[in-house]
Amino acid sequence: MKATFSIFLAALAISQGALAAQGVRPDDVASIDGIIRAYYEVVSGPAGAVVDVARDRSLHHPKAWVAKTDTGAGGQPVAQVTTLKQFHGANKPRKQGYWEKETDRVVSRSGNMVHVWSSFATARAEGGEPYVRGVNSVTLFHDGKRWWIMGWMEDSAVK
Repeated sequence: MKATFSIFLAALAISQGALAAQGVRPDDVASIDGIIRAYYEVVSGPAGAVVDVARDRSLHHPKAWVAKTDTGAGGQPVAQVTTLKQFHGANKPRKQGYWEKETDRVVSRSGNMVHVWSSFATARAEGGEPYVRGVNSVTLFHDGKRWWIMGWMEDSAVK
């Protein structure tokens, strides 16, 4: 029993070391809680800061998609779908603080596939009064070693 546990710990250490060598924070991708926490941390920050694009990329599958909902001409709902690279764009410093935090979560799982409904509030200062609320629909996949964000869609029209 001790030998089995020692082998498990050694395998875990090797796996975490491999992730770290790839620029991945093992705690970010080891659990659903970890990847959703990191998902919000990477986009949040004070004025003058930029999104931690490298960390954000480490959370997302290489073929991940991003969709933002909006209201188009005539008041019709539209979804703008992009790649993660397109979403980051030039990644210029923020003109204002941007702090997004999760306020509620509903998780549905089937094997290695997970869907997360993640409600959020956005403020200009950490812990500040929210100026917008919304819901993120996040699809996750576990490849046997770590969690990946396969794609997400945001609806910030929630009142």
